[in-house]
Amino acid sequence: MARDTAQAAVALGGGHGLFATLSALRRLHDDLTIDELTAVVTVADNGGSSGRLRGEFGVLPPGDLRMALAALCGDDEWGRTWADVIQHRFAGQGEMNGHVIGNLLIVGLWELMGDHVRALDWVGRLLGAHGRVLPMATTPMDITARVRGVDPAAPDAVTLVRGQVEVATTEGRIDSVALVPEDPQACPEAVDAILAAEWVVLGPGSWFSSVIPHLMVPGLRRALAETQGRLVVVLNLEAQAGETTGFGPADHLAALFEHAPDLTVHAVLVDSSALANDHARLEKDVADRGARLVVADIAVPGEPRHDPDRLAEAFRRIVDEA
Repeated sequence: MARDTAQAAVALGGGHGLFATLSALRRLHDDLTIDELTAVVTVADNGGSSGRLRGEFGVLPPGDLRMALAALCGDDEWGRTWADVIQHRFAGQGEMNGHVIGNLLIVGLWELMGDHVRALDWVGRLLGAHGRVLPMATTPMDITARVRGVDPAAPDAVTLVRGQVEVATTEGRIDSVALVPEDPQACPEAVDAILAAEWVVLGPGSWFSSVIPHLMVPGLRRALAETQGRLVVVLNLEAQAGETTGFGPADHLAALFEHAPDLTVHAVLVDSSALANDHARLEKDVADRGARLVVADIAVPGEPRHDPDRLAEAFRRIVDEA
């Protein structure tokens, strides 16, 4: 039965995966199924425009925050125009090559206001964003990974890889990830949002470099343990070359619980085409955790990316049947 009142939702992740989740949840926000929508974004990127700005100004990398803001822009002319503006990447051959307008806007407001959250709220107001965007932590950090088999001649040797880009493109099998520093300060507003939410969504996205890092921030981990909100895990459509080569849906879920064994999950959402021969194992693993497996067609037909409209329908079904 559908609920009579709207609810608050928080989505955790980064990059294109979080963009897909927010694009879907925005649709539920637009139809008043969700009345408060907050994105909590990974801030460990060290590549591209974000990495350059981080290195020059010592700020949080703005790229994933910018993408989340773009996802929350409306479908009207104002929203579409501003989404295009902040996502525009400069061409040319000079020093501006590769920089993104939205990254520069965010960093400029950080410098002007001296407050990460206040500046992001101002960007959201400018764009007419249908929700709030927050960093998962308030200080820059790096991701490290213990990777097995980087050298094919030594398949059991473990190498420590540092940096989000390096982790995402590593060769070998990732055993675990950690953050440097180990105990970054969680964004207080992000903690409050998780504690107040009826729904928390984790994934999809780069599993070890965008999704699992949220579980490595002590303040966020405690909030996820203490919240009364229901946690929905959205699994990736396919393995990511380098980071999760050879992973099926059950492997993704297993990696999540290896990093957070006590995580309480309400539902696990997976695309029907991703199951293949993994269905029975995934169904058992989800049931063993006391969660519900939700199988739906949530991919763009013929493409390895989530369809916002289909994903929104799957979220609506989960909310209505809770």
